[in-house]
Amino acid sequence: MKVRGRRECKDCGTRWSYYETGTVECPDCGSVRSIGVDEERRQHTDSPADLDLTDVRNSVDGRPMREVAADAEESAREYVHKRGFIDGGDLRTLDDTYLAAQELRHAADVFGRSFDPTDDEELYFLSLLRGADVGDRPAPAEVPESMHDVRGLAVGDALREYHRDLTTWVDDRDVSRESRSALETLGEHVRRVRALEGGVDPETAESLVAAARELTRHLRDDDEDALVSARDRLRRVGE
Repeated sequence: MKVRGRRECKDCGTRWSYYETGTVECPDCGSVRSIGVDEERRQHTDSPADLDLTDVRNSVDGRPMREVAADAEESAREYVHKRGFIDGGDLRTLDDTYLAAQELRHAADVFGRSFDPTDDEELYFLSLLRGADVGDRPAPAEVPESMHDVRGLAVGDALREYHRDLTTWVDDRDVSRESRSALETLGEHVRRVRALEGGVDPETAESLVAAARELTRHLRDDDEDALVSARDRLRRVGE
């Protein structure tokens, strides 16, 4: 959506940035009667969000793992639902914390519903719980084979949301036919991953993440080498 970022409260006159608070509620008096004072509306999809898993981690030794997993899933879900990738007209990169939160969300769901998880699956879940809020995810080789679909689903969901914002951002700009074609190809790959319910190997999933980041670098920074790299990576994924 497009919004006027600077707001002014009609009741007390306080001014603040919607881009920073994500709400039209006055931070001083709580009134929801405000007006935008910027002349220009800017694309904005992001909201302030923090992923803090400290309490969940601290409960690992004292609660059933099924309950820990449920809490982890809820925390990760709340975080990703608040996040977007356009901040006051500026396009953000697909960041590691968002990717890790998506993966933790899916891993916690699968792990929590498992009647007899393996040691490798538990280690994988705990590794995500330990590092997701600082953007740490297991390397592709460290993902248990039984959890490959979890990595694929997480990347598929993350890229679906990112591709949506990237397309919105591009629609307001004059970009080349080659750039739009690469964006469409990325979208096709994302739809395929989600149709397969994440059924791709972790290396393929990570290649799509890398291609999305290269495409962003091209579109945001006019980096032609990044476009060449993104197109080549997407071609190899499709082989």
